[in-house]
Amino acid sequence: QFYEMSEKQARWYFGGLGSVGAACATHPLDLIKVTLQTQQGNLSVVRLIPQIIKEQGVLAFYNGLSASILRQMTYSTTRFGVYEVGKQHINTDTFAGKIGLAGLSGLIGGIVGTPADMVNVRMQNDVKLPLEKRRNYKNGIDGLIKVYRHEGVRNLFSGVTTATARGVFMTIGQIAFYDQIKTYLLTTPHFEDNLVTHFTASLMAGAIATTLTQPMDVLKTRMMNAKPGEYNGLWDVIRHTAKLGPLGFFKGYVPAFVRLGPQTILTFVFLEQLRLNFGYEKTKK
Repeated sequence: QFYEMSEKQARWYFGGLGSVGAACATHPLDLIKVTLQTQQGNLSVVRLIPQIIKEQGVLAFYNGLSASILRQMTYSTTRFGVYEVGKQHINTDTFAGKIGLAGLSGLIGGIVGTPADMVNVRMQNDVKLPLEKRRNYKNGIDGLIKVYRHEGVRNLFSGVTTATARGVFMTIGQIAFYDQIKTYLLTTPHFEDNLVTHFTASLMAGAIATTLTQPMDVLKTRMMNAKPGEYNGLWDVIRHTAKLGPLGFFKGYVPAFVRLGPQTILTFVFLEQLRLNFGYEKTKK
């Protein structure tokens, strides 16, 4: 089971808190990733960063931070929470059990987190829009209210299909693989239940999660950022992205990994520290 090496257990909301802390540290990388994915041109990271600084200033890299935090509070708290609580009812001793529970957790988390995720994408993308076309949401909550008032409840869940699919694969890549890799590493004589093991397992889980989710991440970002009527459903977005070739579905892969790697590492490092310092003792039967 998750963290079976210690008597102390993680509380259901620790994953959400760890994710919020990690999101604050990695937000600028997330913004660069979104900007790369939504452009049709081929502006590289090296050219994009100075352009954003020149046009918007350094603080532009924190555009949409409130929406990013709101997203982690809804999306990640749900998926980590469902996984932690689900372990008490579902056998996660096998890798298949871990994948099954992680997939279910990601499904629920993806649905719950979609509105905040969409506002997050829009706030980040405001950086590269002309002044007259900017949405200018004050913060994540303001964005949710404005979308609800002007576009309706349905648009709050714009991109829910790809967001949910991404949530499933992200949670399998992050939580199930982290759990499995950590368990395997601890069976070898080279690793103990410490920061080195947590770092190694979370780095590998981050790479797996990025590869599994990148195509869906590109489609999700494009759907959420689309103007009303720009695309006729998911298949239209796929066809539009396919014009860029197969690598179009992996657009922004390097910044996605550069963001998701550290985010996954920080999330689990924070989670493990919260568990060790504020976890509860498991009652023995």
